[in-house]
Amino acid sequence: MAAQQRRRPSATPGEHFAVLDPATGEAFDEAPEQQPGELDAVVGRAHEAWRSWRSDPAARSTALLAAADAVEAAGTGIAPLLTREQGKPLAESYAEVARTAARLRYFSELTAPRPQPLTDDRPVRSEIRWRPLGPVAAIIPWNFPLQLAAAKFAPALAAGNTMVLKPSPFTPLATRLLGAVVSTALPEDVLTIVTGHEPLGARLAAHPGVRHVTFTGSVPTGRAVARGAAASLARVTLELGGNDAAVLLEDVDVDRIADRLFWAAFRNCGQVCMAVKRVYAPARLHTQVVEALADRAKSVVLGAGLDPATQLGPVNNAFQLARVEDYTAQALAEGARAVVGGHRPDRPGYFFAPTILADVPATSRVVTEEQFGPVLPVLPYGSIDEAVEAANDTAFGLGGSVWGTDLDRAEEVAGRLECGTAWINHHAELSLAQPFAGSKESGVGVAGGPWGLYGNLAPFVVHRPQEA
Repeated sequence: MAAQQRRRPSATPGEHFAVLDPATGEAFDEAPEQQPGELDAVVGRAHEAWRSWRSDPAARSTALLAAADAVEAAGTGIAPLLTREQGKPLAESYAEVARTAARLRYFSELTAPRPQPLTDDRPVRSEIRWRPLGPVAAIIPWNFPLQLAAAKFAPALAAGNTMVLKPSPFTPLATRLLGAVVSTALPEDVLTIVTGHEPLGARLAAHPGVRHVTFTGSVPTGRAVARGAAASLARVTLELGGNDAAVLLEDVDVDRIADRLFWAAFRNCGQVCMAVKRVYAPARLHTQVVEALADRAKSVVLGAGLDPATQLGPVNNAFQLARVEDYTAQALAEGARAVVGGHRPDRPGYFFAPTILADVPATSRVVTEEQFGPVLPVLPYGSIDEAVEAANDTAFGLGGSVWGTDLDRAEEVAGRLECGTAWINHHAELSLAQPFAGSKESGVGVAGGPWGLYGNLAPFVVHRPQEA
């Protein structure tokens, strides 16, 4: 989820830094500003904890189940704090807490991969066993801090590793609280949360005591993380965002799918790596699609996440708001038309009006890059081959979707999309049991399901003679 992290909240080096409420733009709390020099001791303690944590799969399973229960019980404290620092509606924060607990519960059942026999013509008995790697470093962005934290620590801990996790400095508080809650069920130093600004993350990624680095964020930062991890040849898993396209077929029922399509683009204020970021509609349906989406954008309730009436919160931070505003302004200058939105409302905080763009040049940055905000360009196409080519004409390859009445035809078109996951008549819905990966610049490695577990393990082969 390619959230940007260039502009930092104010900080007092070595002490604490301010955490801002995106609904107001004002500081409401603070978090520790930990220094890179502290990481040697933190990683050292994680290595010591690993010695016993790796040895007892049954104890790991019990601990992860207890952690899931603890997270659910603490939801009324965690969710409002998440909304306060991230901006999303409170109902979405509660859903994120629930998803976090569910992931812990899922991986509690996958803690002991069975040895796998190998058979060949040699007079030996071979068996593949699986070993944990050691301390794992995780660096996460601000759009889904709890869910992404759990997506990294649940499989890592289940596999028998320990973890040092660094959240974004824009959303450190709920992650720190989550870490404290989860750690009540774990031995000391199995999971450690560190907070602060760069070069803390770079130093963690390059730390020689870390054996696996897992990162979610922007492509440039992902490349830097990979370079840092290369110094010690640590394994890397990188999820670097997407520019997902939704392709509407000629037989699509626009009225029937409009709500699903709108929220596939605008959930969490568009700050979702797998959000629909471009819509390709048949030329004859283009106006109808634009109007249907615009009607929903006009009626959505924009406001602070703690307000029960709010459906769409603010952009998380000032830098990201400026990015969204810049991309939109550039598209308008190039001839695009804001059917609705296209501006910041006159109110405090980092709000941007939900925006539907028509007449957008295909070369505009709002089409070719990941805008990561509440802005959606809708482009017409002449033939399905043209639509597929346009959908694939991106450096990213995370997800995509096809929308239509003929499901066989939709599935055939979906099979032509160059991405890790393709949906039909919905978008960005994931099972905990499925692999999550992208192609091209959307990342390296696989998360989710058993694949996420095995990504935190190394094969170990034992050979012995056959019995006489």
